[in-house]
Amino acid sequence: GWLFWRVTACGRERGGSKRQVILFILCVCVCQSGAETLRYSLAEEMERDSFVADIATDLGVSPSQLAARKARVVSEGNEQFFRLNQNTGVLTAKHSLDREELCPQSDTCTLFFKIFFENPLQLIRGEVEVRDVNDNSPEFPEKEVVLEIPETTSLGSRFPLESARDKDVGSNGLQNYSLGFNSHFSLALGTRKDGAKYAELVLERQLDREEQRELNLVLTATDGGSPPRSGAAQVRIVVLDANDNIPVFSREVYAVRLAENSPPGQLVVRVAAADPDEGSYGKVRYAFTQTSEGSRQLFELNPVTGEIRVAGNLDFEEAKHHKMVVRGTDGGGLSSHCKVQVEVLDVNDNAPEIALTSHSASIPEDAPARTVVALFSVRDRDSGDNGRTECTIDGDLPFSLTPTFDNYYELRTNAALDRERTAEYNITITAVDWGTTRLSSRESIFVQISDVNDNPPEFTQEIYSMSVTENNSPMLRIGSVNATDADTGKNARVRYALVRQEGKEQPNVSVNSENGEVYILRPLDYEEVRAFEVRVRAADGGSPPLSAQAVLRVVVRDENDNVPVVLHPPPDSSAAAGELVPRWAREGYLVAKVVAVDADAGQNAWLSYELAKATEPGLFRVGLHSGEVRTARAVAERDAPRQRLVVLVRDRGQPPRSATATLGIALVDGFSDAHLRVSEEAPAAEPDGLLTLYLVVCLACVSALFLATAVAAVVVRVRRARRREAETLPTFPRAATESNAGSLPRSYVYDVCLAAGTVNSEFRFLRPLFPCFPAGLPPGPGEERRSVCSQEAANLGEEGD
Repeated sequence: GWLFWRVTACGRERGGSKRQVILFILCVCVCQSGAETLRYSLAEEMERDSFVADIATDLGVSPSQLAARKARVVSEGNEQFFRLNQNTGVLTAKHSLDREELCPQSDTCTLFFKIFFENPLQLIRGEVEVRDVNDNSPEFPEKEVVLEIPETTSLGSRFPLESARDKDVGSNGLQNYSLGFNSHFSLALGTRKDGAKYAELVLERQLDREEQRELNLVLTATDGGSPPRSGAAQVRIVVLDANDNIPVFSREVYAVRLAENSPPGQLVVRVAAADPDEGSYGKVRYAFTQTSEGSRQLFELNPVTGEIRVAGNLDFEEAKHHKMVVRGTDGGGLSSHCKVQVEVLDVNDNAPEIALTSHSASIPEDAPARTVVALFSVRDRDSGDNGRTECTIDGDLPFSLTPTFDNYYELRTNAALDRERTAEYNITITAVDWGTTRLSSRESIFVQISDVNDNPPEFTQEIYSMSVTENNSPMLRIGSVNATDADTGKNARVRYALVRQEGKEQPNVSVNSENGEVYILRPLDYEEVRAFEVRVRAADGGSPPLSAQAVLRVVVRDENDNVPVVLHPPPDSSAAAGELVPRWAREGYLVAKVVAVDADAGQNAWLSYELAKATEPGLFRVGLHSGEVRTARAVAERDAPRQRLVVLVRDRGQPPRSATATLGIALVDGFSDAHLRVSEEAPAAEPDGLLTLYLVVCLACVSALFLATAVAAVVVRVRRARRREAETLPTFPRAATESNAGSLPRSYVYDVCLAAGTVNSEFRFLRPLFPCFPAGLPPGPGEERRSVCSQEAANLGEEGD
């Protein structure tokens, strides 16, 4: 032990290689069972906290090193006799020691202890011999001993006396006997095989009952202490009448083997002595003599029958053998002796005892395999196989037991630990002996696994979908993301943040770093942004931190914040009278189609059409969903030639929004441009027409040449007119099925000129006309993106208004 400390300290002072020190420590640990034992001695009955040894000096270490390595002393057994002061390194007695109480049947009394060190784990054995002091006087079992001796006893006869008992040992134990002055007896001393001294009376002068019936002697026992102690007993000798036969035992030594669990009252042995005398001289009575007090309490002797039975509880661990001397005395006082030797057989009646020496209450989950968790010892006070033990761990746990030395075991880890799967272990260690009836004991060791940041946060969803209605208020909460971490403490504290992506604008959302709540930073417009995605990172508070990412998808819900936009007819007033309907049109005739769009989506963009205002309310109707304007009945002669319709376009939002479109419709009989212009200008040109006629006649009369020229011109004009009348006039489609779209083709416009009060009409096809779309609207499928409007239709609309 101290050699290890000296070598380690020397290695540190000289700056030796760390690897050499470690190898040396390993060698010392392997050879620990054979290491030197510290030996000390201490006199018994010393006061409490008496000095035993200076452990620090003997080991060659400083007291600070003892405190740093948590040095402590552990005595064998359940009682602790010593304590170690870590500040001074002094080993002291915990309380006053009584050698006779600690080792009642042993000449030497040695107390064993072990000193444990941590960081690294080390054990040093030691022993303290408790020295005997002369604190006990010799004592006789009885203060008065009565011996009945026949007067015919021959000279030289010996009479054993009760031995005195001295609890001290060695020189302080019983050393000598002395007998008071008398004229008949002398004292002979002897020593048994076990070293105990005994005394016998030797008859030196013949007894004469008639001369002296009793003799009183004083027997003194003296020990070898300094100063010596002594004890005395009165020996009263009664001289009996002649009895010439003494009892004779059948055997000098009775050897018996008895199990330690023998119940009280069980027969051990029966001793018997025969006396050929008759009468009272032939009756033998039995009694123990020269027998220890402990044996007297464990066994009882029937004085008449000589039966020895169990009287107490035998314990193999306390005493393996019991020796007794039985004296048989007849009625005449003659006696003889025999020895009874009882060997106590061990029975497996002691369960193993587990003593926990060192224990780590908590270990990290990343601790390597073979990490020492606890150190404990197992002790069984039985012997042989009954005292052999083995230890196991209950259940399938990641721990194992490793025997070390002196029935010590180390509890080590044998697999990787995972706190998230098992945060703590209640390890039950079972110690079982090898007896026929196996006894066991259990000890529970509680080990808590401390957390290590080995688990990244995990989102509850890979993709979070949230929605917000457009035109929202700033900093509106729309939901939250959530991530959990299987670790604990700061390793499980999750913080959230948006992942910044290079080259992209700042996102419209923010995430609360503590609770993951998602907020919209500014108002959104469905028509500009309908959905967007960002990535959210969740990082724990470990070192280094671990993180995970999830996708946050925000969908913008539409709100009815846009009014319908009318595409046809154009919203300007130039097309207010651009639709022509023949007077022969029947019910259901397609007049025009109102086209409108809504920038909203879904129900907010579903449009319906209705007739809000009309010159003739019953003449036209509008398709609710198609926007087609058709005749509700056949056109009559009484209907005004000019019709003005106001069509209301409404969406289905809440609240609904609407717009109006104005249609100008002309009811026509023919399709001549000249007639149409005359008809349009007739109300204002009638007076000027007659004046012109008069002027022409005057001019015709004045100038014949001019008249002839005019007549010729008229003739030519009439001929051309007749030629045109002979030609076939174009007709309108009778039903919607006659065209591709159910109405007039949208790629052409018809220019119709009518004259009021005449049946002449002219109809002609003009160039293709494409719809006039507002700027920014896409063209229809198969259409060219341009706008061409008929000037004639515009002029007609202006005149109609």
